[in-house]
Formats: sequence, structure tokens, C-alpha cells
Amino acid sequence: MRLATIDAGGGRDSAGVVVGDRVVDLSVPMEVWLATPRADWIIPPQAPSIGLEDARLKAPVPRPSKVIAIGMNYRDHCLEQGIEPPVEPLVFAKFPSSIIGPDAPVSWPAGVINVDWEVELAVVVGPRNSAGSPTVAGYTIANDVSARDLQSRDVQFVRAKSIDSFCPMGPWLVTPDELPDPVHLALSMQVNGVVMQESNTNQLLFDVPTLMSFCAHHFTLEPGDVILTGTPPGVGVFRKPPVYLGAGDTMVATIERIGQLRNPVAGERRA
Repeated sequence: MRLATIDAGGGRDSAGVVVGDRVVDLSVPMEVWLATPRADWIIPPQAPSIGLEDARLKAPVPRPSKVIAIGMNYRDHCLEQGIEPPVEPLVFAKFPSSIIGPDAPVSWPAGVINVDWEVELAVVVGPRNSAGSPTVAGYTIANDVSARDLQSRDVQFVRAKSIDSFCPMGPWLVTPDELPDPVHLALSMQVNGVVMQESNTNQLLFDVPTLMSFCAHHFTLEPGDVILTGTPPGVGVFRKPPVYLGAGDTMVATIERIGQLRNPVAGERRA
């Protein structure tokens, strides 16, 4: 099953099921749908639908309670930096207000100069199972956009990665019945048609079950929470010379069996 959030009009967002070239409107917000036990995920037989080409897709989970990011989680990314892989997951946060959907522009405030891309497999948390443990609702694509100048200046990640529009996500969630175990998925990032990142989730140091367990041990995972599982090599900051985003660029993040996430770059925001 592919679950999307669509603009249903009148200021209302709604969860939808993508069926072929149409989206069936479930007439409930995504957060309500994800908090429902999966056994009760029943598509109403008379639910209205809209053509996928006509639907305005938003981030699958527009405002989760948490966006949890994992750093240095690809073997080949650690090799790119010449560092030892971490012995446990490196966890940091992005503010939910940084989330945007497919085709929404990425921009930043005046004074930010070194903006970078990061394709990532994102895990969305579902309802708890009978044992009380959080489950996986689905997988989507995320772009952990990062201001490297702020990251270097702050010596931590939150401000550099939480600027409004710095967490594109989409185009939809692919549920575990369709994607049971995302362990051998090709993923890539193109900037202006040039492949910058290209790897496979088999390079993950800590897989999805490990990350879910590690996070749940330290803080509550709520339905709809998002875990970004890390990025592979090819980011702009480690290129020689470094390459950064600018107004007019286009990013296309791709993950096998999920799809593509496209976002234009608007650049510095006008006052």
C-alpha cells in the first residue's frame, strides 16, 4: 500500500491511498490513520478519488511530534570522511517545522551560504503492537538538507538542519506489506541531472529494527514520528572542491521501490 497526504481543499489535508493512477481520499488526517491499528486500515468502498496527476501531494506526515535523524550510518559515508564507524547510533533532531513536501522549494535565510543535500531512507512509526512496542507504518524518502557553515560554527546539528524547508519528504509512504525489509535498496541523489550520491541500504551500519529499538529505549516513539536513517557518500561538503546548492538548482532523490522526491531550490529568502 502507498499512503499519501493530499491537499483536500479548504485548508484540509487528508490521508489517501494511491491505487494505480488515482488517490483514494480517506477523509481523515494522516496522523489519525497512522494511530489506527493496521488491522483496521480499511478503505471505505464509496470513498472519493482523484487522479494522481491532479492531486497536490504534501509531505506524507506533515507535522510529526519528532523527526529523529541518525548520523554516520553508512559504511561508505564513514570511509568518505576517513573516520571510524560509530559503535552505536548517533542521534540528533530536526524540528518538524522544517518539513516540506514534493515539489516544494528549499530556501534559507540571509547569511547562510553552504547548503548541502542528503538523500535518506525515512521510517515512519506506526501504532504499537500487542506487546506494546512501536511498529513501522511505512517508508518514504527524505532529504536532510544541511547548512554546513552553521553546522561547523555550532559544532552540533540542530540549527543547521532545522531551517524551514530543510526536510523535504515524500512522495508517499510504502507500507511493510509492500516493502517488508528495506535492506537492499538502491538510493541516489541527482542535482541538476548529475548523480551526486549513489549507494545501497545494505551499507547501513544500524538497520531499521536496531534503530527503532535503540530510539524506543531512550524516548517514546509516537505514531507518525519519523526516523531518518542516515545518508551515503557524495554530499557536497566532501567533494573536492566542495559543491553547494544555489537558486535555480533542482534536487531529485530516488530510492528503489519507493519512488522519487523532487524539490527545486529557491535559494536565499528575500526580506
